[in-house]
Amino acid sequence: MIRQSRRAVAFTGAGISTESGIPDFRSPGGLWTKNRPIEFSDFLGRKEMRDEAWRRKFAMEDSFRAAKPGRGHRALAKLLQDGKLSAVITQNIDNLHQVSGIPSAKVIELHGNGSYATCLDCGIRYELDWVKDRFEKSNGSAPDCADCGGPVKSATVSFGQSMPEEPMRQAEIETLAADLFLAIGSSLVVWPAAGFPLRAKRNGARLVILNREPTDLDEIADLVIRDDIGDVLEVFLDS
Repeated sequence: MIRQSRRAVAFTGAGISTESGIPDFRSPGGLWTKNRPIEFSDFLGRKEMRDEAWRRKFAMEDSFRAAKPGRGHRALAKLLQDGKLSAVITQNIDNLHQVSGIPSAKVIELHGNGSYATCLDCGIRYELDWVKDRFEKSNGSAPDCADCGGPVKSATVSFGQSMPEEPMRQAEIETLAADLFLAIGSSLVVWPAAGFPLRAKRNGARLVILNREPTDLDEIADLVIRDDIGDVLEVFLDS
């Protein structure tokens, strides 16, 4: 299918990063089974929830910073380099597609990026080291923006927060232009992101789903592979 396609697009979820040591969210023992996600309205409205959000962030940060791209990430980077892949649409926030060698312009991040932070009021970017330094010096109090005093948040999309308009627009363009859509490591239950594989299929693209667990879209896919992502994709590293 990849050989025959003129414009393939990859859509990735947490499953592609488990090989890198980053736990997924919904599986038994996943992050959401240990902590209830913090709603965006709670982050905005309650100082103690902003403190808790950053406490959780820094508790996991060592794992995220130590993570290296897995075989799946590197295989997609190779496919893009070889001109077989147009873009990667991702639900992930771990920045591993960029680290694997895919240009940032070719990575469409639907749920943001956890490798830096932004002020929710003025939009200025902050590096995590800046946030952590102030968080620790204030005994676990979330810092405010040094410029405008607004709340500083990891540059990710929280529950209840609006999806980013430009990445959604770019994802739609890539989805409708694709003749092959590769859904990799996603449970395909988080909407509106999960709508892109369905949209691609309805627009005439062939749909491949590579995921360990069944998904709601398996019955309409042209090919379903329930196997280890790295094992399946590493063949493209040598192509």
